Amino acid sequence: MSGICGWFAAVGPSDPKATLQAMAARLGPHSDRGLREALGAQAALASAGLAAEARQVDGVLVAVQGRAVWSPAAPAEVRGAPNMAEACATAYRNLGEAFLEHLHGQFVLAIVDEGRGRGILALDRTGTESLVYAPSPAGVVFGTTTDALIRHPAVEPELEHQALYDYVHFHMVPGPESVFRGVRRLLPGQFLRIGPQGCSAHVYWQPEYRELDALPFSERKAQLMALLEDAVHSSVDEGPVGAFLSGGTDSSTIAGLLGKVTGETARTYSIGFDAEGYDETEYARIVARHFATQHREYYVTPEDVVRGIPLVARAYDYPFGNASAVPAYFCAQMAAGDGIRTLLAGDGGDELFGGNTRYAKQWVFSLYERVPAALRSRVLEPGLGALPAAGLLRKARSYVQQANLGMPDRIESYNLLQRLGPERVFTPEFLAQVDVHRPLAVVRDIYHGARADDMLNRMLALDLRITLADSDLRKVTRACDAAGVRVTFPFLQPPLLEFAQRIPPELKVKGTRLRYFYKRALAELLPREVITKSKHGFGLPFGVWMRDHPGLHQLAGDSLQRLRGRGIVRPQFIDDLTGSHVREHAAYYGTMVWVLMMLEQWLNSRGL
Repeated sequence: MSGICGWFAAVGPSDPKATLQAMAARLGPHSDRGLREALGAQAALASAGLAAEARQVDGVLVAVQGRAVWSPAAPAEVRGAPNMAEACATAYRNLGEAFLEHLHGQFVLAIVDEGRGRGILALDRTGTESLVYAPSPAGVVFGTTTDALIRHPAVEPELEHQALYDYVHFHMVPGPESVFRGVRRLLPGQFLRIGPQGCSAHVYWQPEYRELDALPFSERKAQLMALLEDAVHSSVDEGPVGAFLSGGTDSSTIAGLLGKVTGETARTYSIGFDAEGYDETEYARIVARHFATQHREYYVTPEDVVRGIPLVARAYDYPFGNASAVPAYFCAQMAAGDGIRTLLAGDGGDELFGGNTRYAKQWVFSLYERVPAALRSRVLEPGLGALPAAGLLRKARSYVQQANLGMPDRIESYNLLQRLGPERVFTPEFLAQVDVHRPLAVVRDIYHGARADDMLNRMLALDLRITLADSDLRKVTRACDAAGVRVTFPFLQPPLLEFAQRIPPELKVKGTRLRYFYKRALAELLPREVITKSKHGFGLPFGVWMRDHPGLHQLAGDSLQRLRGRGIVRPQFIDDLTGSHVREHAAYYGTMVWVLMMLEQWLNSRGL
């Protein structure tokens, strides 16, 4: 909850303390809790919220927030320091930037050594926290949120059109972009080196898939179970603790282990929807009964969504279009009402153990690549092209066309914006200011830059960055922050991450069987219904509700009408989208309505 902010060697404001406090006040909805400051001659740092520290240690200024922990290999004087700020100052002084190799957990930190004229900003390995910065020839201004950053007089909040385009493509703004021109975001496992020559971003950690583990099943299973238990234990904070429970594999695993590691009845929380095909509370109840948890559930209504949309838009410091943020907020709010201080979330399990349906789908397409090239080009493809495209032949032709796209382009072929066509959605004036190919370039860079030799593991690395760090983690952390609850992610504990990266890809996804090893290993812990169910989650039935609920329909319509005057989206597209498209395919086109509505809601909430 909350975070850090400050500056180093930037153009100094006339009243540094007042500026620092103004920045800190915008770190989050609960940034007034535990505000700490460290002011020097050239730098000023602040930290706010739970597990927040900011202090000056022998001329070194440190601000840190989160649940940082030291590895056993860290020097004794670091591990034995009286607090995290002093430990970081000692480690940086003695080891330089290399100390980050020993720092694990969820954290964001800033260190400034004024005497040596240098410093670093750093983000944890999986991006559970966030950090933005605005470099300039004079120095750098930084903060956990852009809302805090732009309170510094040296930062001008000018919208970046490319970020708005990328938002509509990804339903969030992917790092290292930010929504404002000249403002950047640190990526997971990155640090920013600050010195007399300016700023430069560097990687101190990224996932590496060694794919060499040949352990027998029994030994690998024993390791997994021990690591899962340790991860849940390490994720439990002081005070009342609970767990999100969707009824899926990951949240069910955490619910089952939470009671074991605490020795108390686990408290679990679920969200339901009174809409056919969306409600998963049946599985959550099965899990709750199986582990005898103290379980509560809340059914989100269309009225809740109307009330929650402006609140969620304000909770994010850039446009955010993951609709599951609304149910996540109401779930966290329910837990907060019970006095829960920390919620454990199951995010990350899909990206570690192969749980997303696209992994199986891409395996099916990869089979075509095994057909000899001559046979494909001289026989199969000419033959399919010459036959009438009907029934099975149409499906076969579509299969070949998609298989020939290659990876990762094939994944992006399903993207809603690409299927609609950017020229149908955006105005010519807006498109003239952006690169419509940039989203695919971002995906290609991550996919091909992964330290992996296998298609599946490259997809896992891609999803760790795009699906997890930029979307799902941000969804949960900001929703919980808005509700006043801390959230931790057991699946992202370093030992579990490293273990998953050693599992051979064919054991993660075996043909079309997702989580092959994981489900076999957990078969004795989880109810059979959970092991065999298909993936779901806290998906929001927005399209269906918007079509039928007057209040939700009006809120979406009013938002899109305001958006049409900004010169971003074609007015004709908005008319088609809210008219015939939604009437004919409410669930499918409702996604685009949500994304554009949340864009306008965010812009309006910031007075932009």
